[in-house]
Amino acid sequence: MWDRIKDQAKNLQQSQGNRGTSGGQAPYAGQGHAQQGHGAGSSSGGSKAQLIGLFKSQLASVKTELKSGAYRDASMAMCALVAAADGQVEQAERQRVEELIVNNEVLQNFPADQLRQRFNQHVDRLLTNFEAGRAEALQVIAKAAKKPAEARAVIQTGIVVAGADGHFEPSEQYAVREACVALGLSPAEFGV
Repeated sequence: MWDRIKDQAKNLQQSQGNRGTSGGQAPYAGQGHAQQGHGAGSSSGGSKAQLIGLFKSQLASVKTELKSGAYRDASMAMCALVAAADGQVEQAERQRVEELIVNNEVLQNFPADQLRQRFNQHVDRLLTNFEAGRAEALQVIAKAAKKPAEARAVIQTGIVVAGADGHFEPSEQYAVREACVALGLSPAEFGV
C-alpha cells in the first residue's frame, strides 16, 4: 500500500506545477470517527518514512505560497483531527504534536504561539464534544479549498503529522479522508 502511495506522491510531485481545482466544497456525512481504513499501517516502515519525507519536501517546495491565515488555521484543525482521531489525546501526545508543529519547516512561516493556540483550541473542542469539534474543524479546513496548493498542503501536513510516530492508524486515515472531502479533493490522490 505504501509503495502505491509513494508512486502516487511522486506523480503528484512531477505534476505539481499543473495543479487544478476540483470544484467546490463537497459536504460529507461520515458516520463516526473510528471507521476502518485501507490497512496502510501494515506496510514496511521504510516506505512510510520515504513517503513522509516526500511530502515534507513537497511542502518545503511550496513554502513561500503557504503563508495565509486559511492555511495556518486549516493545518492546525487538521493536526488536531489526526491527534484526536481515536477519540482521545494524552498529554504526551499533545506535546509531541505541538513539537512537530512548531518544528515543521513550512509551519515556521507562522508564530509558534498562534499555532499552539489554534491546535489546542481544536483539540479541546474535540475532547469536549467530538462530533461538534469535528464539524467545526472540518469547516475550518474547508476554507483552504479556495487555493488548491494550500488545500493539498493541508492534507500533506496531516499525513506527515499522522505518520510521524511510524504508524498511520485507520482512524487517522479516516480523518484525512474526511478532510479531503471537505477540501473537494479525492482521497485517492493521497492514497487514503
